[in-house]
Amino acid sequence: MKKYLITNALIVNEGQTIQADVLVSGERIERIAPWISEPNAAVIDLHGNHLIPGMIDDQVHFRDPGLTYKADIQSESRAAVAGGITSFMDMPNTIPNTLTRDLLEEKYQLAAQKSLANYSFFMGVTAANLEEALRVDNESVCGITDDGLYLEKQEILANNPEYLEKLFARAETLVALHSEDDSIIRRNLTHFQEKYGENIPVEFHPAIRTSEACEVATKRVLSIQKKYNNRLHFFHISTGAEAKLFSPGPITEKRVTAEACIHHLCFSDADYASLGSKIMWNPSVKSEADRLELLKALEDGRIDLIATDHAPHSLEEKNGNYLQIKSGAPLVQHALLMLFELVGRGELSLTTLVDKTSHRVADCYRMVDRGYIREGYFADLVEVASSKPWTASTESLHYKCGWAPVVGRTFQHEIKRTFVSGLLCYQDGQFMTEKTGKRLKFAKIR
Repeated sequence: MKKYLITNALIVNEGQTIQADVLVSGERIERIAPWISEPNAAVIDLHGNHLIPGMIDDQVHFRDPGLTYKADIQSESRAAVAGGITSFMDMPNTIPNTLTRDLLEEKYQLAAQKSLANYSFFMGVTAANLEEALRVDNESVCGITDDGLYLEKQEILANNPEYLEKLFARAETLVALHSEDDSIIRRNLTHFQEKYGENIPVEFHPAIRTSEACEVATKRVLSIQKKYNNRLHFFHISTGAEAKLFSPGPITEKRVTAEACIHHLCFSDADYASLGSKIMWNPSVKSEADRLELLKALEDGRIDLIATDHAPHSLEEKNGNYLQIKSGAPLVQHALLMLFELVGRGELSLTTLVDKTSHRVADCYRMVDRGYIREGYFADLVEVASSKPWTASTESLHYKCGWAPVVGRTFQHEIKRTFVSGLLCYQDGQFMTEKTGKRLKFAKIR
C-alpha cells in the first residue's frame, strides 16, 4: 500500500488554518498531526504552502458522449485535476441526452475508463421521462436535473409550474434546476432583433437574459418547492436580487440550496468589451453590483456552493452572429486560481473559498467521506503555492477546445500538486498517472 507523508503543510480546513503533517495511506488520510514520523512513506515537503481539500465541482459539461469534438471525459478531467478539482458532477445534455438509467450507466462506464478525477453524473429529466428519472439510486447518482434540456415549447422546468408540481410532489432525490423565465427572455430578444436584426452586439446579452428573468423564475420555483419541502438545488445563481431570496444557516438543515459560478464572481458586464462572446453564458454575466452581492452572499451563507458550469465549445461555435453563438466556456483548469485572486484582492476569505468549493458541496449532496481533510476520509488534496505573476497562455491549456476566457489573465498562485483518492496525479505541471478516479457515493437520504 502506497504511503505519502505530506510535511510542513499550511492546512486550510473547517474554518481554520493550521501548520501540520498529513499521512496518506492508500486511498485515505490515516493521520493528521503537528509532526508525523513514518519511515515507509514517501515524503513530500510543502515548505509552508497551502494544502486544501480538492474542489468538488457539481456542474460541468464534459460533452461525452456525442460531442467529443469539443471535449471529452479524459481531456476535461485532466484539466480539472491540473486545476485542483478532484471530483466533478456532469450534466445530461450529451448526445444522446442522459434520460434513461441504461444511458446513465454507460456514462459511468466511460468515466471508469477515462476519468482522472472522481465522478458522478446527473440523470436528465424532461416531459417524457418523469417515471424513469424518479427511479435513480440516491446512493450512486448525485441527482436529477433539467440543465441543458428542455420540456415542450423549448422551455426549461422553471417555466412549467404544472410539471414542477408533479416532480416536487414525488422526488426523493436532489433536484437541481436552471432558473430563467423564457417569456421575459423572448420579449427582450424580440426587442433587440427589431433594432439590430441578427447582428445584436454581444454586450446586450445581459439586457436579454436579464436579472428580472432570473428573479421571476426563481421566485416561481421557490413558491412551488415550499408546498412539498423537497430537496431542491439552484444552479448558477447570477443576480444580487436572487441571492436575497435565500437564507443563511447550516447546510445540513436546508431543503433549498444555491450556488454561484466562477464567471459570475470574476467577470462583470464591463468585460464584454474585451472578451465578447468568450464570456457568454446562460444565465448571463451581469453587473458589478450583482457580482459583489454574490460574493457577500457566499460569505454570509445565503449562497452555499461555488461551481464552474464548465461548458466548452469549439472556437467556431463561439463566433458568428448573436443567435449563432453557443453559450458557455471552459473553466475547470483555472477556477481555483481565479478564486485565489479574489482572496488576494480581499473580496473572498480563504476559509470561505475552501468551505464553498469543498465542505459545503460534500454536505449539500450528502457525499460519503469527501470534501474535508479528516482522518479516515479519502485523500483528495491540493497544494496551492504562491508564485511569481504568470500569464495564462493558449499553450498552457489542457482543454480539448484549445481556448479559454482566461488567456492573457495574470495569476499569483499555482496548483503545485493534486492527489485524487490518495494517488498523486499531478505535480509541477506534469501528470503523474493515467489511473482513473472513483465513482462518488452519497447518503441514501437526501
